[in-house]
Amino acid sequence: MTDIRIIKKYPNRRLYDTHQSCYITLADVRELVMQEIPFQVVDRQTSEDITRSILLQIIMEQESGGKPLFSSDLLSKFIRNYGVTTQQGFSSFMEQSMQLFNNQQQAISEQMHRALAGTPLDNWLKLSEQNLQAWNKMQQDILKSISPNKRD
Repeated sequence: MTDIRIIKKYPNRRLYDTHQSCYITLADVRELVMQEIPFQVVDRQTSEDITRSILLQIIMEQESGGKPLFSSDLLSKFIRNYGVTTQQGFSSFMEQSMQLFNNQQQAISEQMHRALAGTPLDNWLKLSEQNLQAWNKMQQDILKSISPNKRD
């Protein structure tokens, strides 16, 4: 059973997670995406589904900091595909390409794990993965404890 988590966006731009009964940030919504937790963002006043606009905000934040994923040229090409007769085909192509890319990344990862299984390097990789998971959890816990936008 996959319940969709409902997040309400209030006029003051705050996001309220009805599942956890607290205010959350765009970073928290990004974490839902990363954990593949299904959710929907609705405008509190109009009940309009605004999930896409929130996801675009997250992408804008990601693109403005660090190393951007999309070049200006690629973004220009995206824009040129809006409103043309091939828009639906372009959208379908992009979705299929992303799915293929993700499948290939997963297959490569699985092959590497199988190839290294039982070797001394395998133990180091497992230890590194455990340390990375522990570090990520510690960071999340620290950020949750100091976030001014959250109410428990």
